[in-house]
Amino acid sequence: MHGFHEVFMQILVLLAISITVIGIAKLIKEPYSIALVLVGVLLGVTEIPFIEEAESYITQSSVFQAIIISLFLPILLGDATLKMPFHHLYGMKKLVLSLAFLGTFISFVVIGFSVYFLLGLPIVVAFTFAALMSATDPISVISIFKDLGVPEKMSTIMEGESLFNDGIAVVLFKISSIYLLTYMDMGAAGVGSGVFLFLKFAIGGALVGLAIGFIFSQVIRIFDDYPLEIALSMLLFFGSYFIAEHFKVSGVIAVVIGGLLFGSYGKKIGMSEETKVNINTFWDTITLLANSIIFLMVGIEIREVDFTGKWGIIALAIVIVLVGRTIAIYTATSYISHLTQKERFLVNWAGLRGSLSIALALSLPADFSGREDILLLTFSVVLFSLVVQGLTIKPLIKKFNMAKGTS
Repeated sequence: MHGFHEVFMQILVLLAISITVIGIAKLIKEPYSIALVLVGVLLGVTEIPFIEEAESYITQSSVFQAIIISLFLPILLGDATLKMPFHHLYGMKKLVLSLAFLGTFISFVVIGFSVYFLLGLPIVVAFTFAALMSATDPISVISIFKDLGVPEKMSTIMEGESLFNDGIAVVLFKISSIYLLTYMDMGAAGVGSGVFLFLKFAIGGALVGLAIGFIFSQVIRIFDDYPLEIALSMLLFFGSYFIAEHFKVSGVIAVVIGGLLFGSYGKKIGMSEETKVNINTFWDTITLLANSIIFLMVGIEIREVDFTGKWGIIALAIVIVLVGRTIAIYTATSYISHLTQKERFLVNWAGLRGSLSIALALSLPADFSGREDILLLTFSVVLFSLVVQGLTIKPLIKKFNMAKGTS
C-alpha cells in the first residue's frame, strides 16, 4: 500500500509540473507539447531527489509503459475521431487515404532499407524503427494552425493522415518487431504471409470498430443523458481497442473506425446539442491530462539514452527520416491537383513524430535485440521533430501567407 501511495504521489508531482507548463505555454501562445518536452529534458538532466524517483518509475517501469499504450492510446485516438468533422474528412478522402496508406508504406520501406544499408543496423531493428517513424503526431501542429487561423483544409489533411497512418504504423510495427525474421526465412511465401497478416490486422480491426461504433450509435438514440453518453463513449473507445486486441487484430484501427462512426453517425442520430458540448469538454480535459504526462515523459526519457559517440548515427537517422517523409509525401500526392506546392511543403514539414513513436518504442520488451538503438534513434528524431520542426512551423505558415489576416 505504501508503494502505491509513493507512486501516486510521484505521478501527481509530474502532473502538477505538466499543468503548470501547459498554463504558461498557453499564456505565451506556444504549443504546450513542445514546452513539455523541453521541460522534460531539463528535468531529465537535473538531479532533484523526489522528482528523480518519479522519473525512474516512468522510464523504467514496464507497468507504466503498458499503461501508456493501453490507456492513453485509446484516449488520444478516440478524442481525435470524436472531433473530426466527417464531411470535411470525406471531402478530402482521396488525398488523406493516399497519404495514410501509400505515403505510410513508402516512408516505411524507404526508411527501413536506408537504416539497414546506411546505418548497418539489423533488418528487424531497421524496419521496427521505420514503422515508428511512419506515425505522425498532429497535436502541436493543429494547435498552431488554430492559433494562426490556417484554412481548415490543412487541419483536416494533417489530422486525417495521422488518424489512419497511426493505425497502419502500429500494424507495421507489430509485424516488423515480431514476425519479420520468420517471414524472411520463408522467402517468397513469407511476402504473401506478411501481406495476409497486415490485411488481417487492418481489416479485422476495421470490422470490430464498425460493429461496436454502430451498436453504440444506436444505444445513444435511446437516451438523452450526457453523463451516461460520456460513459458510453469511454466504453466504446476502450472496448473496441481491447476487443480487437483480444482477437489479435488492430486495436488502434478499431478505435479510429469506431470513433469516426460514433462521432459522425452517432452524434447525428443520437446526441443533443447539450451532450455534444459536454462530451467534447470531457474529452478535451482527459486528452490534456494524457498528453501532459506523455510529452513530459518524452523529454524525461533523455535519462535513459546514452549519446556518447552516437552523434553521427543520430544525425544520419534524422536525415533519413526527413528524406523518407519527403519522398513519401511527394509521391503520394503527385496526382492530387488541388494541393499547391506551398501546401505540399507544409504537409511534409509538419509531419512531426511524437508521443505514439515514443510509447511504442518503450513497449518493446527488455530482451528485444536492438531495443537500446531503437530508443536512442526514436528519442533523438522525436526531439528534433518536436523542437526544430515544431518551432519553425509558425514562421513557415506566415512566410507562405497561410495565416488569417495575411495575403
